[in-house]
Amino acid sequence: MKYILVTGGQCGTILKSCVLHVTREVDLGHWIYQSVINKERRGDYLGKTVQVVPHITDAIQEWVVKQAKVPVDDDDVEPQVCVIELGGTVGDIESMPFIEAFRQFQFKVKRENFCNIHVSLIPQPSATGEQKTKPTQNSVRELRGLGLSPDLIMCRCSTALETSVKEKISMFCHVEPEQVICVHDVSSIYRVPLLLEDQGVVGYLSRRLNMPIEARPRKMLTKWKEMSDRSDRLLEQCSIALVGKYTKFSDSYASVIKALEHSALAISHKLEVKYIDSAYLEPSTLQEEPVKYHEAWQKLCSADGVLVPGGFGVRGTEGKIHAISWARNQKKPFLGVCLGMQLAVCEFARNTLGWKDANSTEFDPESKHPVVIDMPEHNPGQMGGTMRLGKRRTIFKTSNSVLRRLYGDAEYVDERHRHRFELHELQMNSVAKTILVLCSDHPYFVGVQYHPEFTSRPIKPSPPYLGLLLAAAGKLPSYLQKGCRLSPRDTYSDRSGSSTPDSEISELKLPSISNE
Repeated sequence: MKYILVTGGQCGTILKSCVLHVTREVDLGHWIYQSVINKERRGDYLGKTVQVVPHITDAIQEWVVKQAKVPVDDDDVEPQVCVIELGGTVGDIESMPFIEAFRQFQFKVKRENFCNIHVSLIPQPSATGEQKTKPTQNSVRELRGLGLSPDLIMCRCSTALETSVKEKISMFCHVEPEQVICVHDVSSIYRVPLLLEDQGVVGYLSRRLNMPIEARPRKMLTKWKEMSDRSDRLLEQCSIALVGKYTKFSDSYASVIKALEHSALAISHKLEVKYIDSAYLEPSTLQEEPVKYHEAWQKLCSADGVLVPGGFGVRGTEGKIHAISWARNQKKPFLGVCLGMQLAVCEFARNTLGWKDANSTEFDPESKHPVVIDMPEHNPGQMGGTMRLGKRRTIFKTSNSVLRRLYGDAEYVDERHRHRFELHELQMNSVAKTILVLCSDHPYFVGVQYHPEFTSRPIKPSPPYLGLLLAAAGKLPSYLQKGCRLSPRDTYSDRSGSSTPDSEISELKLPSISNE
């Protein structure tokens, strides 16, 4: 097993821009401390004082090794490379146990199996335009003082690094010039992998970790370049109204936004997301803040499609229901995700079946028509650790649904879940039959319980989101008529019938790696 540790405050942006294949992400923090507490209570430490070193640091290392061996696909093959992101500023007290753990870890797995990539910001004040290297020098010195020496220094900067600046970083940070990589601002995040490829990052990692990759032209890289070029010259635009409760921070809906971007790119459209606070759509806002009320409804009515994402708590739920009702009645393409799907069922039951009190037990435990209930395995008295998390199978019960066709006429799909409440099976018998009849002439009215984290990729967009963008752009009927294939100009996309990212990655020839 080879380990690549990425340190620095902006490492997440670079890593996520380079993910072409299915990955797993594990948040160590909670589990590490909980495991140490459990061991102490079992008496594993024989009454010794529990300390950060060695107990917490050992637990971190054990967890990394354990998780690194878990297959990322359904092929049950153990991964050959584990990429670990250690974000935050080097020297922060929160990350110190992890820094120390990886300092020890590099000696356990040997140098030839451990590579450290450090991401650092190169500020460039507008007053002088000079690229400043002092922050990088200080962070590298701090990192080396803590026992980790970077093998590659990724320099985040607004413009390409000057040769003299690169040589200066090389001299004062104790690395070769080829180990200083420039990651400057580019037209889109999809150009970052091409930027790294041009600077020989793959070749360096191949030599550093003794993983010779067969050097030959790769279709995948060509596709990626075609996609990046197209993203810079998109002319047609498609707008999606995102009706949520946390719209002040777009990162709250990061996976949803990325899935929309991937889908818009696949159909050669520029995406415009109109963020709408669902509370502003409620009648009470009309009385208290009429300007915000009318602005919110204007955004909603002018959008080409509507997406209602997940969320928690009762605030703003009635506004989401108003948006769903409008999208259904006006035949505006709609996608509900998690809570959005649950509220779509509530809206339909209220306004079509006449169940005026239809609701989720999360918001109204006394409802006579609880169409959404807490899961049997969920404990309402405790919020922590009670979600249904991870992959779960969804079986299609109809043979001609639009969503099933978007998935390539599959009998079932495995997608990632993250929720505490689900549809009431008995109540849904009546709702489902009526929805199928009354929504059959709707251009796109779809709800899903699952989320698109790590399943939607730039060259392989998530089908529910691709369907929403196709419907919003008026292209869904022709797409379905062509057997769910895009036009020839979209040949970079996996949905076009060309070779898939999975097959391209499987063609890469990697040597077998022993566990020694």
